[in-house]
Formats: sequence, structure tokens, C-alpha cells
Amino acid sequence: MKKKILIVDDSALMRRMWHDIIATDDRFEVSDVAVNGAEGFKKIVSGKYDAVVLDVYMPQMTGLQMLEEMQKSNVHANVLMASTTTREGARETLTALEFGAIDFITKPENVADTRNDAFRKRFLELLWIVSNANPAVIRKPKPSVTSEHRTFEARYDVNFHTKRPENEAPKPQQTPEKPAPVYAKGRGRKIVAIASSTGGPKALQHVIPKLPRNLCAPVLLVQHMPKGFTLSLAEHLNEQSEISVEEVKENMKVENGHVYVAQGGKHLKAVNKSNVYYLQCTDEPTREGVKPCANYMFESLIDSAFDEVVCVVMTGMGADGTEGILNLSKSKKVHVIAQNEETCTVYGMPRSIVQSGLANAIVPLDEVADQIIKEVGVQ
Repeated sequence: MKKKILIVDDSALMRRMWHDIIATDDRFEVSDVAVNGAEGFKKIVSGKYDAVVLDVYMPQMTGLQMLEEMQKSNVHANVLMASTTTREGARETLTALEFGAIDFITKPENVADTRNDAFRKRFLELLWIVSNANPAVIRKPKPSVTSEHRTFEARYDVNFHTKRPENEAPKPQQTPEKPAPVYAKGRGRKIVAIASSTGGPKALQHVIPKLPRNLCAPVLLVQHMPKGFTLSLAEHLNEQSEISVEEVKENMKVENGHVYVAQGGKHLKAVNKSNVYYLQCTDEPTREGVKPCANYMFESLIDSAFDEVVCVVMTGMGADGTEGILNLSKSKKVHVIAQNEETCTVYGMPRSIVQSGLANAIVPLDEVADQIIKEVGVQ
């Protein structure tokens, strides 16, 4: 049976473009369209779709506001965001992922470029992943659909303006609980290397903010994202965390208590210079179809002076990480932590690790940070 797709976009040209691309793949059918978030929300409430292609910028109700309304109303859908490559677009895309979108694709600056074979292939690949993803892992208990839906029209006037009543106070932000201090297991110099993909930006918010600033190891992080988005990801995580989080810059020194996010569109490599480690951003071809690639990061540690590499593989499609950890384990002590299936948006990368027999621990998302801390310790 074909996957039913809803397109939500205010541009008639883009709706036609998405429709034409989707029509080339027998796995999908466009079952409905909407011209703004308000209309899209109503269609999701009344119908069942396997995936939604959602624009960010729309009049009357934006894509972000639609996702927020879905969360408040306990309405669920597997959403693929159509994002822009601008700085503001990157920040809003991360917010969309936080609000429940599964993944995103960056729209070409020129609409005609959507006819490009590489773009069409990437879009259909992501649409298939999103339509088969498990969004339950990022849902939170909400009031019933019926009671919340009745308040929908009350919060928006007849033109669906999105300004909330002035007396509606924002919800207080919860500060993550700090882990209890622990001592490192064993002796020696350690480093943590994390790999994540689809569902990763949301999942990482359950891991990185729980790491203390006095962690006895540096943390390298490869999240599959395009150029421009990883800087926003690093800034977003840094705002929520006690530990310092930065996007990698060329020849950045590696220090304990810091998280280094690989640049989108570049591979990450750790280099030893007189027993001090620096990070390089390299431009080798894609591997596993991605850049940055976790396999490349793990293999850059094969000849390192670290006594142990704590490898963490989280939610994501494919098998990136498995080959790199396997090669690393032949010459280096590794401790491998895999996110369990129940908490993964897409159980691909962790499944590959588990099936390879490399995993030392298979844990729910909320226990990943604790596993890291117990393995490397704090000062």
C-alpha cells in the first residue's frame, strides 16, 4: 500500500514541485495539500497521513506554529520539514525538530533546482525514512485531542493570527538534573565519540545537557547535518548545557569537559601533535553517503594515545559507525554504548552495532549520559 502524503506549503509552485517529485515514486501518493499551517493542522486532525511535507514560512500559521499546536493538542504526524539554508532557517529547523519533526530537507535557492536528480533522490529517501519513523519516542503526555482542539479556534482569531493572549505566561524552563559525581573507571586517558543521525538533534538534548563540565574526557560528536546547521545545533546545545559545546574549527585543541560538533559538509579527524590533540575538518568524499561520517571520526582515533575510546551510537538510518568502531577496536580499547530500539526514532545505526556484537551496553536514551559519566568519570 502506498504511503499517504500531505503537503503543507503556501507556494502553489512548491506544492506542484513536491507533488511531481512524489509522483515519480510508486511508494507514495499525495493524498492532500494545505496552503498554511492552520489548514494543515485541521487536515491532520481529521485524516491519517503517513508523512507530512511541511514548509517553515507561511502566512496565517507557520510550520513551527503548526508543530507547536500539534504538541499542545496531542496530534501526531511524521513530519519532514522543508527548510532554508539561511542562518535563521537553520535555527528554526532545529526548533522544528525539537517540536517533533522527524527530519528536514533544505530547499534549493532556485526552485528549478528541485528537478536535479540528486535533490529528488535525497528528498524521496528522506520521505521514506520519515514515513516509517517511530515518532512515539519524542511524544510527551498531553491533554486529549478533543479538549485541546476545542481551544484551537479560541487561541486564533478568524484569520488565524498567531499572537497569544498577553496574559498567557510562558512555561518555565526546566533545568536538567546534574549527575552525581563519580570517579573514572580504571586509569588512563579517555575520549568519548558520539554518532547520531535521524532523530539525533532531539535525542542529543537528552544526553549532552546531562554531561558535567568536569567530565574527565573530551567529547567528539558527528551528527549528520548539512553545512550551516551544525553551528546552530552546537549553539542550541551549548545554551542548554553545563558542559561547553562548540562547532569544530580547524586546528581546535581538544580538552576535557568540552563537546566538539563536527562541521556539516566536512569530515572530523583528531590529530596528535606532541601528545596534544587537535581537530581537523577534511574534505574527503562522502562515506556511507554522508559527510560528516562517524566511521571516519572513529578511525582517526586508531593510532591515538588515548587508552580508551567510549563510542556512543544513537538513533539514525543506515550503519554509519559500525565499520569505524570495528576497525578501531582492533588496535584500541573501546567501550560501546548503543541506544535501544524503543527510544530510537530510527533504529538503524544502533541496530547495526548491536547485530555486530560490538555493544557493551544497550540502554534507553535517558541513560546514555549516565553510561558515559560512569565510564570516563568526573574530576
